[in-house]
Amino acid sequence: MLIKIIVLIIIGTASGIIVAGGIFAFITTIGVIDRLATHSDSANKIHLYEDIVVLGATFGNIVMIFQLAIPFGIVGLIMFGLFSGCYVGCTAVALAEVTKVFPVFTKRIQLRAGTSFLLLCMAIGKAVGSLYQMFFKA
Repeated sequence: MLIKIIVLIIIGTASGIIVAGGIFAFITTIGVIDRLATHSDSANKIHLYEDIVVLGATFGNIVMIFQLAIPFGIVGLIMFGLFSGCYVGCTAVALAEVTKVFPVFTKRIQLRAGTSFLLLCMAIGKAVGSLYQMFFKA
């Protein structure tokens, strides 16, 4: 029984590290932090922004995993909602810019037809995955 628990801890920790690394690589690749720092004329503080993103993701993971209450009552909830909305908004705008890559990608792989079908399948897959997670939680 103890070996099973240790193996589960190792697998869970390794999976979490891999997923977190992928998320941070994605955020770095689409350049959200760089663009925000450039537009706000604070490029000299980019390392601080990156540290804040890592701390925010860590805090968010701890809250989600251990199902902790948001501290500081309604003020904490408002701040959490505000920052979460800013994150989602910035990610959505960055993703919209990334979709400009699809024409270049399809040209390079010489895909003549079916681009709209490819995007539709990606959107349907994301929607079905989200609905599954929302209604059929394990």
